[in-house]
Amino acid sequence: MPLNTAARHFAPLAAAVVLVTGLAACNTLDVGSFTRDRVEGNDLTQDGLAQVRVGQSQALVVSVLGSPQFTNDFNTESAYYYVSSHVTETSFGWDTIKDRTILAVYFDKNKKVKDRAVYTLKDGKAFAVETRRTPSYGEDRTFIQSILSSVTSMGGTPHL
Repeated sequence: MPLNTAARHFAPLAAAVVLVTGLAACNTLDVGSFTRDRVEGNDLTQDGLAQVRVGQSQALVVSVLGSPQFTNDFNTESAYYYVSSHVTETSFGWDTIKDRTILAVYFDKNKKVKDRAVYTLKDGKAFAVETRRTPSYGEDRTFIQSILSSVTSMGGTPHL
């Protein structure tokens, strides 16, 4: 049998095998396989939040909640910030924030808990990021633009 005739006979079979293999890899009934939930930062639970009370030492807070993501000092006082974000990630790389909790623990000059505050996504405000740029003396250039500008400044206009 000539090669051209054999290729015509086996081409539909090869296409069917590729199609069936590709469809078998897809599991359309299990939507959960396309998404994954994960926690970013500290996993702040209600039990952990309830354990932080006024008057506790800074060392006890760290032993209960772990190291904070952010710290801040105000003269003799300080604050620890714990951030917990519950994110749903799709297999296509898209992330959706389902929930975010920020625990702010404020300490007095004796390193004892003075106050605490819990913030969620409802407490935040969305704002538009400014896309305009402030002009400056220099300009951003790519590597190619830098090379071309150095060639043009050496001897007038280049002959391309």
